[in-house]
Amino acid sequence: MNPAVRHGGRVLVDQLRRHGVETIFTVPGESFLAVLDALHDEPAIRTVVCRHESGAGIMAEATARLRGDLGAAFVTRGPGAAHASVAVHNASMSGAALLLFIGQVPTAHRGRRAFQEVDFEAFFAPLAKWAVEVDRPELLSETAAEAARVAREGRPGPVVVSLPEDVLAAEVSVADAPVAPPPRRPAPSPEDLAELGALLQAAARPLVVVGGGTWSADAGHALGAWAERNRLPVAVTFRRQDYIANASPSYVGYLGVGTTPALADRIRRADLIAAVGTRLGDTATGGYTLLEPPVPRQTLAHIHPDAAEIGSVYQPHLAICAGAPETVTALAAMADLDPTPWQEWTAAARADHEESLSRRPAPGPVDFGEVMTYLDRCLPPEAILTNGAGNFSLWPQRYYRFKQYGTQLGSQSGAMGYAVPAAVAAKLHAPEAPVVAFCGDGDFLMTAQELATSVQYGAPIIVVVINNGMLATIRMHQERTYPGRPSASDLANPDFAAYARAFGGFGAIIERTEDFPEAFEQALASGVPAVLELRVDPEAILPHATLSEIRRAGAR
Repeated sequence: MNPAVRHGGRVLVDQLRRHGVETIFTVPGESFLAVLDALHDEPAIRTVVCRHESGAGIMAEATARLRGDLGAAFVTRGPGAAHASVAVHNASMSGAALLLFIGQVPTAHRGRRAFQEVDFEAFFAPLAKWAVEVDRPELLSETAAEAARVAREGRPGPVVVSLPEDVLAAEVSVADAPVAPPPRRPAPSPEDLAELGALLQAAARPLVVVGGGTWSADAGHALGAWAERNRLPVAVTFRRQDYIANASPSYVGYLGVGTTPALADRIRRADLIAAVGTRLGDTATGGYTLLEPPVPRQTLAHIHPDAAEIGSVYQPHLAICAGAPETVTALAAMADLDPTPWQEWTAAARADHEESLSRRPAPGPVDFGEVMTYLDRCLPPEAILTNGAGNFSLWPQRYYRFKQYGTQLGSQSGAMGYAVPAAVAAKLHAPEAPVVAFCGDGDFLMTAQELATSVQYGAPIIVVVINNGMLATIRMHQERTYPGRPSASDLANPDFAAYARAFGGFGAIIERTEDFPEAFEQALASGVPAVLELRVDPEAILPHATLSEIRRAGAR
């Protein structure tokens, strides 16, 4: 029998449903009306209307990370796609299986500089794993299936599919393409495991470094159990602190923006780095200085699911092409090592980390460090924390102890405006878990309009806005480089609490540290999205240094 006749939008939505897509984030456009028509009567897929394409893309990227599978967004051509490109870049950096579908001008108009026409294959080629335009409706189903396969395989990443509106509107009789099973990432061979075990046993100063986008809750448990039994130190890469319980005696801190000097020194002095899942990019390696390419001083064992990544920057002593969950599960099943040579090294690294949690009093009446200590104490293990980009993010990263996998969402690309959309996605994904977004005053207003999305879909997130009246990261660098000559970094801000109330949410201004707990409890009890504005002293620019101290150091 011939397949039923469907328009292209229905063909595409049917394939996404078959691939397990549960939610589509979108800012609707006339370029994909047929998709919107198909979603009208598709009960298996929830449609979330966002207020900006960057928000839609970020929500889809965050969903992909939380699910460990596909996240999907639809945006329109031209400016819509340009707005969403920030999410594609972030998905590339985070290793998230994002599918971005873009409405395109009709095929007959292509190449004529039509209104909002962009060559999306060329535009997204540097950012995505694959960018493709579908030029015939008969190809929609198989292209969607191939997009899902590419996004999932190896190191997951973004795929962009351009959809001319006439291709989506056309009616076609075509069978659904087969759904490929989720990729099975390779496990390390017994020989690889034996060699890795031998390298570890021969080391006196080993350090396990974990990261990358291919992880799972079971892998986090296995990693902690294996590291603790063998008394091995574990550091995580940038904004991957939920990969191991931070209370573990094996957890020694994070690499990236805000790495402590003690941990940086320990990397330099390590005689073995066992890197599992991470690409070892510049944030994890201090701009490629802690491990120097192409052949680092430390013995390097690199375990990564994408063979093309291994050896692209560093030439490892031992290269293992395998998934991180598969590797740590296999390691946890191995016979225990003798930790005698390195147990004091691990204990000292853990002591260094615990010392880094001590706080110096902050200038001004609001101490963000004390706020984080309160949240660390009162939030349950399943609470999800999100943050954008800026100096403010150093406080949650340093003073909050993540308890389990899937509870940290931060911009891997350094994009501002990530926290609010990611928090909305997190609350829709895990409605019973408290979700707290941390934003700077500049960071917040880049995507604050997604509070409307939060209200519309009943996702009561709590946004903590750190308001110091400036773009603090830029001001910090200015004072280091051109002390006493700030420029273009001051901000005139609105009343953020009133802003929240304008959306139908809860808003409060905190001007004393002791007022935060009551305001936070009120926000939780309100049942609506909330904004808590912390008015902090501009001097409190880093957890360990004031603005004046940075200025004086820059002037020397």
